[in-house]
Amino acid sequence: MKTDGRNANHENNGTYTSHSSHTSHSSHAPPPPHPIIPPRGDYQTLLSYQKAEVIYDLTFRFAHKFLAKGDRTVDQMIQSARSGKQNILEGSKAALTSKETEIKLTSVARASIEELLADYRDYLRVREHAIWDKNSKEALYVRKLGTQSPQTYEIYREFVETRPPEVIANIAICLIHQTNYLLDQQLRRLEQDFLKEGGLRERMFQARLNYRRQHPPNP
Repeated sequence: MKTDGRNANHENNGTYTSHSSHTSHSSHAPPPPHPIIPPRGDYQTLLSYQKAEVIYDLTFRFAHKFLAKGDRTVDQMIQSARSGKQNILEGSKAALTSKETEIKLTSVARASIEELLADYRDYLRVREHAIWDKNSKEALYVRKLGTQSPQTYEIYREFVETRPPEVIANIAICLIHQTNYLLDQQLRRLEQDFLKEGGLRERMFQARLNYRRQHPPNP
């Protein structure tokens, strides 16, 4: 597990940056019915999505500015960054009807961002630039930036526009570690939820059983 991104925001298990308050209920009140289609948060408030969007915006600028025109790596890096962002988005939307699809798409996002991480590492290695240690002052500063909420490209714009490419690549690596950590947390939570609640078909079957118990047919 990579640890560059273990910032204070990880305390919320990488879910959403804001949470609605819950009204307290009397201990005698009946529990609310279990929803067939559980409510989901807006993907734009999902911290992993916010960071993935920053990574995409940063990568788009980095690849076009510092890689040679015609270099296939330009398209590969941008596509990996886009795939990470879009699969988090699509997974969050799919959660309304398919927990399995949400898990699959979140896993694809994780793999795409890992591929992008390798590209940034390759860029630094072949040019004999150092990769920041996770406890270096530079990495710790980027980690501190990562605690700001919401996460947007504007937080990092000045650095992307004024720093040399090796610094920007290291910033991207730090952000990727943060995002990977959040996605790992999400996947663990999704797998636990699936084992506990099942998929849509199982919830519909259980809802029908509950309805029949509560509304037995007339003799």
